[in-house]
Amino acid sequence: MIPWSLLDVAQVPGGSGELRLMQRGTEFSIRLGHNELMNSRRSGSEEALGTIACERIKARNRPRILIGGLGMGFTLRAALAVLGPEARIVVAELVPAVLAWARGSMVEVFGTSLKDPRVRIRESDVGHLIRSSRSTFDAILLDVDNGPEGLTRKGNDALYNMEGLRAAGTALCSGGILAVWSSGPDLDFTRRLRKTGFDVDEVRVRANGSRRGARHVIWIASHADHGHQAIQV
Repeated sequence: MIPWSLLDVAQVPGGSGELRLMQRGTEFSIRLGHNELMNSRRSGSEEALGTIACERIKARNRPRILIGGLGMGFTLRAALAVLGPEARIVVAELVPAVLAWARGSMVEVFGTSLKDPRVRIRESDVGHLIRSSRSTFDAILLDVDNGPEGLTRKGNDALYNMEGLRAAGTALCSGGILAVWSSGPDLDFTRRLRKTGFDVDEVRVRANGSRRGARHVIWIASHADHGHQAIQV
């Protein structure tokens, strides 16, 4: 077995821990303490976040998408594969080192996605972009923690509380989609979404995109009335 090598360490702005970029052969891992936030071999649910949300809004005229968290680029590449040439995607990444890793050690993982003319990278807190926007985005995709709580930094709690969800609703265009990735279910978050006026689909997907591996959760929330349902993939 090839051992893991530590490539780099980065502090999370406003966070209490540090991110570690690890490599084993061609496999990469980003970790926070004992938690593995993402792994280059398990991309299925992050890809599903981009695919499912963007399929719902791809027919719109010049759709605008905000992605919170660059990670390893799986959600971004999935969104690009669905959306047409008129789409515009803003990716908000708070940790400068994550951008450096994407352009350096993990450049082959990212391919040409960061150079796609539809993409604009903002070194910024996605919460700030949400709170400063009004009827701006057709979809907001959040994958900045391991679920709807501030794991990487406590300030991220403000994305998932009632006030944060109302801000997301304000930042979305009519009928827009708020999609949130999580490593597991959270009934309280589902209730908060509904209390703030969203209709909610809970989509369960495998981490590696097959019938095996951990089952993750994606909330697809919209102000449009498309009913409530639970989906298993």
